[in-house]
Amino acid sequence: MPGDTNPPRPSRRTFLSSTAGAAGVPFLAPDESEPGPFRPNTKPEKLSDHLFLLEDTCNVYLIRSGNRGLLIDFGSGHILNHLRDLQVTAIDWILHTHHHRDQAQGDLLAADRGISIAVPEQERQFFADAENFWRNRRIFELYDVRNDFFSLTKNVPVAGVLRDYETFEWRRLNIFVQPTPGHTPGSITLVTQVDNQRVAFSGDLMHSAGKVQTLYDLQYYYGEHEGVDLSIYSLSELGQHKPDLLCPSHGRPMRDPLPGMEDLSRNLRQWHAYWYKHPPTIDLEPVAVSPHLTASTETTSSFYAIISDSGKGLFVDYGAASWTFFQVYTRYADTFGHMRFLEHTIGKLRARHGLRAIEIAMPSHTHDDHVNGFPYLARRYGTKIWAYENMVEVLESPRALNIGCIYGEPVKVDRSLRDRETFKWEEFEFTVVHSPGHTNYQMAMFTTIDGNRIAFTGDAFFNDPDHPQSLRHNLIYRNEVRSGDHVKSIRNILEFEPHLIAPGHGKPFAVDRTAAEAFEARARKQDSYFRDLIADPDPDVGIYPFFVRLFPYQASVAAGDSKVLQIRIRNPRTRVIHLEAALVPPSGWTTTPAIVTADVPPQSEAAKEVSFTVPPNWSSPVSRVALALDIVRDGQYLGQIAECVVDVRSTRPKGNLE
Repeated sequence: MPGDTNPPRPSRRTFLSSTAGAAGVPFLAPDESEPGPFRPNTKPEKLSDHLFLLEDTCNVYLIRSGNRGLLIDFGSGHILNHLRDLQVTAIDWILHTHHHRDQAQGDLLAADRGISIAVPEQERQFFADAENFWRNRRIFELYDVRNDFFSLTKNVPVAGVLRDYETFEWRRLNIFVQPTPGHTPGSITLVTQVDNQRVAFSGDLMHSAGKVQTLYDLQYYYGEHEGVDLSIYSLSELGQHKPDLLCPSHGRPMRDPLPGMEDLSRNLRQWHAYWYKHPPTIDLEPVAVSPHLTASTETTSSFYAIISDSGKGLFVDYGAASWTFFQVYTRYADTFGHMRFLEHTIGKLRARHGLRAIEIAMPSHTHDDHVNGFPYLARRYGTKIWAYENMVEVLESPRALNIGCIYGEPVKVDRSLRDRETFKWEEFEFTVVHSPGHTNYQMAMFTTIDGNRIAFTGDAFFNDPDHPQSLRHNLIYRNEVRSGDHVKSIRNILEFEPHLIAPGHGKPFAVDRTAAEAFEARARKQDSYFRDLIADPDPDVGIYPFFVRLFPYQASVAAGDSKVLQIRIRNPRTRVIHLEAALVPPSGWTTTPAIVTADVPPQSEAAKEVSFTVPPNWSSPVSRVALALDIVRDGQYLGQIAECVVDVRSTRPKGNLE
């Protein structure tokens, strides 16, 4: 049965154990089922009636229910040799707190015995795709110094992922997944009730009262100490669970652990202050702009909470807790994943500003640093997501486009709003307008709160501290900027004449007509530079990189299946253009039709469909391939100027992976 172990070969084991006995570590002959030649000489220790500890390469904890067991981390797998002594006939699951090799080096043995393995969602790639990680891990010019070198060397089959803030259920046991980054960016703590005590399996968040096992694991990027900030946050959040027993991966289990956790937090704060002048993330506070409006301006993007008399809240944006958190999780998101989100600020809004419920959340624009908290709000608090109409496709289908700063997790939009639509929420009235420039997928929202006319403008423009009467902006071509966009955005301000601009970064600031008119002149000057610098008579050709695109940009298909793509064409010219297009697939793939033609009216867009089929027996050393699109425009051969990527799977995926 799963979890049972075969008796060792006596003569070989006895001989090799005697030769290694001086070190106190039995030596085993390697074979296909053994992850290595050494084993600890420890035995399980009973912590309570249904909870046991084995000191291995890490602490391995066993929760027993009847004759079945669940393990927290696995070490070398030595625990399997003691199951009979613990009256356990099978292990159902191994749940990992993080990916380091000392936690999981025996996982292939577990997989060989049919034991299911669940891992933190943010660290799945270090288990299921470990070999590819080593194939691509940079070693020369090393500035990414986090200790992912302490990763498994072989792929491990993953049966489940442990998602932040969700509950893993096993035999009437509910195990809450509390994110506790620090020792690794993706670390979790598993919190549950065992034998009438709240137990927290905390990985390597802490070793003992006031202590961590290592400091080097708390450094991710060259010269930085991000893991210290994250650990302070994690200790505070874990403390809200008030555990009776803390079970670390190294060090002894701690009863009544809160004082020791506070000691560690204090020591880490002192270490943080030694290096930085700014406070740790957990100390950042929302500020009251007026009785019904708060601004959180030290978070990675400023987000705003409009709190009604009833205590209901409408959030404008909700991104990462701080620039430290944002940089960690953008830098270390894997190719197929998305940045991790950790809750912040909500408790302070409740305690100090009267927030009772988060009813609505609205993005100023679609960028990840402004919306990566939205799926969390919807899942945890039932928050409804409202968005400007052209944001819906980007938010709900993040694989569809290849533009700047798309957040990789889909965000379901409950209501879309049209250009210049006015709506009421609680005692407030709002007007939404399209506000392109920073990105095409951006709104400005105007309202009056506590007597102040306020414009929520996202990243359209910011105040310039060195020139108080002027505004500044940015220009990112991949965000679909077009000539005239910044002028359009500032004209919104001139029309609605707000007292305050609430920007996407930084503090709200007063704006007057003089500053807005000066910005309009600057924006018109920018458009004149476009005309002067770009050779084509239609300057959008030189600033807009998506004349032709394939949609979706990231397609997913099983071998043997077909997939329909759209060829989306934008004509910036003042005359009709004629287009011929053909997919250029890998050898053996087929496309239908072979050539697509379209006549696109001036200053408009068109879409045509094309499909491709992957052969049933197709295989490749990589699972992601690129498809190019060959283009002829008005008789001129432009070549393969567009592309998409296709993830090919050997079987049809479960659920919606589009």
